[in-house]
Formats: sequence, structure tokens, C-alpha cells
Amino acid sequence: MEYTNRGKHMRYTLPTPEDAGVKIPPDLREDRFCAGFEHALKGGQLSSAECLRRSFRLGYRAAKLYLRERHKQQGILSFPIQGRLRIRAI
Repeated sequence: MEYTNRGKHMRYTLPTPEDAGVKIPPDLREDRFCAGFEHALKGGQLSSAECLRRSFRLGYRAAKLYLRERHKQQGILSFPIQGRLRIRAI
């Protein structure tokens, strides 16, 4: 699938689950699994009711695990998310 970076002229292709070596289980809907996979690769979050369906969530999870492995292979460090700390002086 081809993806354009928000109006800029950079074009790149996102891998499909088959390209990434992910096998889709037979009990899941392939179209929703692929939609979740693509959504995660584009950096989306699980925010709508469609995102809560099992096939979509498992596709999303598979893409996140795929991205984690790709980053490890490329030597990219991922730091934990920093929480906000609110301190009040008395």
C-alpha cells in the first residue's frame, strides 16, 4: 500500500502483514486485521469503536510488535514514556 506524507511529495510504501511475515489467523477477518495493521504503521491510536474489534486490535498489536523488532534491528532506542509529576510547594 502506498502512503503519502500529508501533502508532501515523499512517497513510501507500508508493508502488508504478508510482507512483514505475519500470518493472519483463520478465525479473524482479514480486512479488519489488515486495517489495524496499517493504522498502527501510520501511527494511529485505538480511539474509535471500530478499533475495539478483535481482528483490528490483533492487527494493530502485530504491527506494533513488528515496528519494535524493526527498531531493534536498526539500533533505534525507544525510551519509556515520561509521566507528568505535579509538585506543590506548601
